[in-house]
Amino acid sequence: MRTKELIGQHPEIRKLIGKNPYTFFVILFCVAFQLVISWFLRDQSWWLIVAVAYFAGAFACHTLFVCIHECAHNLLFKKRQLNTIAAIIANLPLVFPSAVSFQKYHLKHHSYQGVEELDADMPYRWEAALINNSTLGKAVWLLFYPIFQMLRPVRLKEISLMDKWTIINMIVQFTFMGFFIYFFGAKATVFLTASFFFSVGLHPLGARWVQEHFLTHGDQETKSYYGMLNTVNLNVGYHNEHHDFPSVPWNKLPKVKKIANNYYDTLGHHTSYTVLLFRFLFDDKLSVYSRMARANRGKADRKKVTLTEEEVAKN
Repeated sequence: MRTKELIGQHPEIRKLIGKNPYTFFVILFCVAFQLVISWFLRDQSWWLIVAVAYFAGAFACHTLFVCIHECAHNLLFKKRQLNTIAAIIANLPLVFPSAVSFQKYHLKHHSYQGVEELDADMPYRWEAALINNSTLGKAVWLLFYPIFQMLRPVRLKEISLMDKWTIINMIVQFTFMGFFIYFFGAKATVFLTASFFFSVGLHPLGARWVQEHFLTHGDQETKSYYGMLNTVNLNVGYHNEHHDFPSVPWNKLPKVKKIANNYYDTLGHHTSYTVLLFRFLFDDKLSVYSRMARANRGKADRKKVTLTEEEVAKN
């Protein structure tokens, strides 16, 4: 409904819908960056490996994760298979095979946000209870966030996670990591693994998960981030804009905000991931429970809602 309203007020937004094949060069650059840094760190001290992973590798990995997100929305190429191949390449320095499964469950997140059985972005209830809203608990949750995130798709009964492309993703990833471990060694492997965990975990970049859908501004479910890290992370902070117009590629999301600035400026937003990270860790009012949950609808109702969304996209 909000998308339809904004399109009615600003029809020029339609011109921003399209593909950005140049994102593939970002993927190649970040993959090469991680490989080159890994080679130079293969014989270095452990403190330097961890430091470089935190201050450099985490950013490259997060950008690759955003590229996989763009591929999930088919925002690089017209053919879906080419987007999937690009996502598998972006997955390489992220250690674990996840690109294809992410493509599947992320699209459900857009259609059924907050529905626990269909939205893998929603934490498990046992996951929230385990953390128990302590500063240490929330820090541990962020530190091991990739593990929690990997477990969530298991509950999505309506999504078949195993198919040809999932198997290809796994074979390519395990083969790559096998060669990487053999030729680059243990320290380089630790660097890649640490970069990945920092990129989505206990790091200012990890505050992105709090920014997007945690209830930091009353009952407003989705918040954007307008800070300097959008420059290196492909405007991933423009999250309200992305949810309103998921067919607009990352490089044009700031233009969506500029066109409809009178609307987006009225919404709560964040300007610092670091501030948000510390707020999440030390604010007793923010916990893993701070999400809007919805009851699962029947299949007939969901089919009707999906049809409506398709009609809005066409119109």
